[in-house]
This record gives sequence, structure tokens and C-alpha cells, in this order.
Amino acid sequence: MRVVIIEDEVLTAEDLKESIQQLDNTVEVVAVLQSVREAVAYFQRNDMPDLIFSDIQLGDGESFDIYRTVEVTAPVIFCTAYDEYALQAFKTNGIEYILKPFTNASIADAIRKYNNLRRQFTGIATSANTIAETVQQHTPKPAAILVHYKDKIVPVRLENIVLFYIEKEVLYLMTFDRQHYYLKKSLEEAEQLCGSDFFRVNRQFLVNRKAIKDASHYVSRKLSVNLSVPFREVITISKEKAPQFLAWLSGK
Repeated sequence: MRVVIIEDEVLTAEDLKESIQQLDNTVEVVAVLQSVREAVAYFQRNDMPDLIFSDIQLGDGESFDIYRTVEVTAPVIFCTAYDEYALQAFKTNGIEYILKPFTNASIADAIRKYNNLRRQFTGIATSANTIAETVQQHTPKPAAILVHYKDKIVPVRLENIVLFYIEKEVLYLMTFDRQHYYLKKSLEEAEQLCGSDFFRVNRQFLVNRKAIKDASHYVSRKLSVNLSVPFREVITISKEKAPQFLAWLSGK
């Protein structure tokens, strides 16, 4: 298997290369590219590899600029410190999205996914986009979401989140230990990342199933969602959305 690594941090690129080759000694890393400009020039002049490992934030732009400039038909495993690009990654030949710091286990899972997809599509004329579309339907949601706290970026596991909420047009989350964090995301993006374990009850709240204590009747035939962790506002669901919510809550 021929692999290209796109990574502007030299030590990280070396660690990634070593991890890949330790996991599969048949892998040939044919190029390590450090910038958008270098990658564009490489793909314009060389044969396409079997697989690409790609960072997103490079010194001269985002790696998405590469894929907009030249036609890249190889599937891409994105490896980045930022989770906010996940949706865009899976629209750009992405088959996996690994958050740094990566581990041998996360790299092994990504390679295993690639090999499974390759076997699935053996003998079928298809493109990386077709594979990526299939991956989007079956890719597990990330285990954690990155939040900004003071001067740090902190991973918060999805299972530890009670709800996401909008306050003064800014998105926050609250954890089961009652910590509140600010996110540089929209509620729609959070909903996409969290998957079916969370429900968008209205324009302001996205709630974890695990955090729901019960639901009760409220004014005007609405439902009130009662959480296992106290929250300062009443969370209500319209009568139109209530059946969908109850079906989700029961696991149907």
C-alpha cells in the first residue's frame, strides 16, 4: 500500500510514519508533504497513492485547499487537533477522522477501516467520493468534543455531556458535574457530531438521552423535559415535536 502523509510538524509526521509502518510493514510512505503548495505540486506530478493521512491546519492554509485545487481520488484519513472540521472532512474523500494526539490504536482502527472498505469495493468501479459517502453512513461519532477553557483546549467526552444550549447566541455545553464550557460551533454542528444519543428538543437545546429523568405535561399541550442534573431553565418541546421526542426517548 502506497501512503502519502500531509503534516507540517516534522516530529508528528515522523511519529505517524513510524506508527503506520509498525502496524503494517507492507506500507510504503512515498511522500511526506508539509504545505498546501507542496501537496498541490506533488499530486499534479505524481501517481495517486492508495491512501492519504492528512492534517488540516497547515502553515499556508487548510488541507481542504489541496483537494479543491487538484483532483484527489485517494481516500483520506484526517488526523488533526480540531474536531470542528469533521463534517467537511467527510465531504472531502474522508473515511476517518482522528483527533490528536493519535495513538497506535486509533491509527490501527483507521487502517482497518480502509482495508475493510477496499475489500468491500474490490472489483467495483468506484471513486473515493463513493467510498466516503458510504463511510458517512456508518462512521461512529467521535467519543469527545473539544471545548475552549481559559487558554486551553479540553476534550469532553460526549457521554459526560448533559446538554448543549444557546445563550445570547453563543453555544455552551453542561456536563454531569455541572461544568459549563463555551464552544466555537453552531447547535446544528453539535447535533451532527453527537448523533442519535442526543435530541434537538427546540432551537435552543440539544439533550443527552442519559440525562433525561422524565417528561411531563406543560402548558399549551407542550412537554417539559426534566433532567437528572438541575438546569436553570425549563426545557420544553412543542406538541408537534413531542411524538418524535417520545419515540426517540423509548428507543424506537
